[in-house]
Amino acid sequence: MQNQYAISIVIRCYNEEEHIGRLLSGIIQQTIQDVEIIVVDSGSTDATISIASRYPVKLISIKPQEFTFGKSLNLGCQAATGKFIVIASAHVYPVYQDWLEKLIAPFDNPNIALTYGKQRGNENSKYSEHQIFTQWFPDKSNCDQNTPFCNNANAAIRRSLWQKLPYNESLTGLEDLDWSKRAMELGYQIAYVAEAEIIHVHNETPKRIFNRYRREAIALKHIFPQQTFNFWDFLHLFPSNVISDYYHAFKEGVLSQNFVSILIFRLMQFWGTYRGYNRHNDEINKHLKQTFYYPLNLSFHKVIKESSRNQLMIDYSQQPETYLSNLSK
Repeated sequence: MQNQYAISIVIRCYNEEEHIGRLLSGIIQQTIQDVEIIVVDSGSTDATISIASRYPVKLISIKPQEFTFGKSLNLGCQAATGKFIVIASAHVYPVYQDWLEKLIAPFDNPNIALTYGKQRGNENSKYSEHQIFTQWFPDKSNCDQNTPFCNNANAAIRRSLWQKLPYNESLTGLEDLDWSKRAMELGYQIAYVAEAEIIHVHNETPKRIFNRYRREAIALKHIFPQQTFNFWDFLHLFPSNVISDYYHAFKEGVLSQNFVSILIFRLMQFWGTYRGYNRHNDEINKHLKQTFYYPLNLSFHKVIKESSRNQLMIDYSQQPETYLSNLSK
């Protein structure tokens, strides 16, 4: 008889040898231990598989030429046995030992279809990426948000609902947004959990930044056919976001070392978005446009750490072997 888990964790990966060990170490240090870890690999050629195999994982492979974001997720969800499916990118890692506990807590409400948690960057993240994380993932939770915005780098869904609503395998990205939109159309709610915090590591070249935002714009236009991003939007939002980033970087005393990277990141972000959106001129949904593209207000926000939760912070200074050896005791 197949073992039934409380939570199945689906991790999609491709050449993530630098990051996946840290994520898996963070998972096995969680307060909830009754978890099933499923790694869906799309043809890694580095040590990703070797590192993942040192942990208690179920490994699924998909050929690179068959990969789509939705298909890899559906394969992982199909293999899952947990009541809830947690979805995590291979290049994230949890900050606290109660990450899973906090992420699935809103499911006590039977009308919650999906939860997603806070994301922050690390010391290698571009300054503009830090600003995007702050904009998209605020410090205050919202258990009944009015838009389908979410992010599968750090999210959880009900497996029973996924069985009725599999992920769209044809999209070039934003399969998470498409799924939550369809769930909300059925009357379900989406919950944002600020306490379920992860670090999301991105250190992309300008070309990869451009490609990421271009394919996401193509997907967003497919999900919301009336939406558009015209050249006026580019001329307006590119400089306004650069100015916002420069302002906040100046207030934080880090403008000089980030001056050029801010300009390049925002140019690639909005030029990629414009190139993905160049067919229609209909009106874009106001709330989603504000979420994805509008800059932070020009007011300085200090980052305040929750000192009461410091004792739950995960220590990643030890080698993974230390945690693995504890599993066998």
